[in-house]
Amino acid sequence: MSNSSHLNVPRLVTWLSSRLPEFQGPIEIKKFPGGQSNPTFCLISPRGTYVLRQKPKGVLLKSAHAIDREFRVQRALQGSDVPVATMLLFCEDEKIIGSMFYVMEMINGRNFEDPRLPEISLLERKSFITEMNRVLAAIHNLNIKKIGLSDFGPDGNYYRRQTDRWIKQYRSTESQYIPEMEELISWVDKNIPSEDGQRTLVHGDYRIDNMIFSKTGPECLALLDWELATLGHPYADLANVIMQWSMPYGPEGRGLGGVNRKSQGLMEDQEFIDTYCSLRKIGKIENFGFYLAFCFFRMAGILQGVKKRALEGNASNPERGLKMGRFVPKLAQAGLEAAKES
Repeated sequence: MSNSSHLNVPRLVTWLSSRLPEFQGPIEIKKFPGGQSNPTFCLISPRGTYVLRQKPKGVLLKSAHAIDREFRVQRALQGSDVPVATMLLFCEDEKIIGSMFYVMEMINGRNFEDPRLPEISLLERKSFITEMNRVLAAIHNLNIKKIGLSDFGPDGNYYRRQTDRWIKQYRSTESQYIPEMEELISWVDKNIPSEDGQRTLVHGDYRIDNMIFSKTGPECLALLDWELATLGHPYADLANVIMQWSMPYGPEGRGLGGVNRKSQGLMEDQEFIDTYCSLRKIGKIENFGFYLAFCFFRMAGILQGVKKRALEGNASNPERGLKMGRFVPKLAQAGLEAAKES
């Protein structure tokens, strides 16, 4: 974690002191290296440690970086089968630290950036992937009305809505012409599946590196990074896992591309899909290639936005932002390959 924070510390301490009974200054602030979209900080105080997640400063895309929605969905999930951190405070007043932010509890657990799980023994790895699958199914099995999220997203075809949104956002951040991306945009736009009646909570960026696990076992203590959460179609989250795993292994791709999963104690794609279907008590998923192509298209749009912010100096980590931006053509090509398989 970096020690640079760029936050107005005295003003923040005063604000926290008046709203958190157990809080006491002074605080030490460290910036988490991740959180490309919304800058995230660790607040260390004499009486406890907290996490602050802030909306980026500067000119932003409309509807992007919606930390108010992040706060709302995680607060609604408290006590459900979906593990989340406890939400403590939300601040709309931009004068405190320069933009909206929220504060949540710090989860004392383990986070894995590499889905190969090299830190875990060979025999234990599958139990972590099984837990990842359980949490995913739990999200999609939630009764959205019962937890107060029935208005968390508009009605209508989720893929139509998302495709229109990400085409628009990609166009607004486009920095060069990418033929593969143009072809993928056209294919996804023309192949939106008809609705099948499924309307669930959707995380939007479901990956193992967005999860905090117990320090002693595979139990997930919290699922993080709910910025893209909405109501929509569950297979987008499922396909997002498969999409991420297809990426190259290593710190940049953070995937399983080229990995012999059986020898590494990991699940193959189809086993993960079958386990998910069993937990949700649904049959075989038809036309999975579309959902996979859609996820490649959306991730390419997201990374193009990260690259644009890096070019403009608004990224949380500009150097990493530019590196991630280089994946856009590769994602588009992989999306086209998934489209052919469909």
